[in-house]
Amino acid sequence: MPVQAVVFDLGETLVDEARSWAAWADWLGVRPFDLFAALGATIERRQDHRRAFELVRPGVDLERERAARAAAGRPWGFDASDLYPDALPCLEQLRAAGLRLGVVGNHPVATESMLPELYGALDVVGSSEGWGVEKPSPAFFERVVAEVGLEPAAIAYVGDRLDNDVLPAMALGMVGVFLQRGPWGLVQKSWPEAAQAALTVDGLDGLADGLAAL
Repeated sequence: MPVQAVVFDLGETLVDEARSWAAWADWLGVRPFDLFAALGATIERRQDHRRAFELVRPGVDLERERAARAAAGRPWGFDASDLYPDALPCLEQLRAAGLRLGVVGNHPVATESMLPELYGALDVVGSSEGWGVEKPSPAFFERVVAEVGLEPAAIAYVGDRLDNDVLPAMALGMVGVFLQRGPWGLVQKSWPEAAQAALTVDGLDGLADGLAAL
């Protein structure tokens, strides 16, 4: 069955999170280098990324810190400058090819209003907080399928993580696309499971052609 819809993860897929992680380091009073090192360690150990914050600030309450940042006028979030250069051109190319498009990731519901340049071009928009379920739960990908309204085999899910994006999407019968960039992509491309991806790309420029060739 040809791919008729493409749903994207957000962080490190369409959005470069480097500025966001650096801002967290600054807020917590730790060196960005240390927080980045902690993140790399959690990825290698196949742990939740929130463990990185625990490593540099034991006992940290991320929700409380997020609220404190907002109150101090330094809210967490993304803007158009954080979009990868290939993000919007890729969406335009896929749209021109007649595909339905969506973005749903493990993020607070507030992300859905942060990037009008991105979300205004989509058919499906969601977040783990808004849906009340997180990846890699099968229920998350079942919700993706329900929102898109097509058979799983007609939907590609694109993400930078094998464990959270590619493999659970494929377990439901979707087309899993592994985007090898960002810290997760860098570490996980050496995992044996990387060979299971239906399609592997280094960037989004060739995604449309890769999907068409499947």
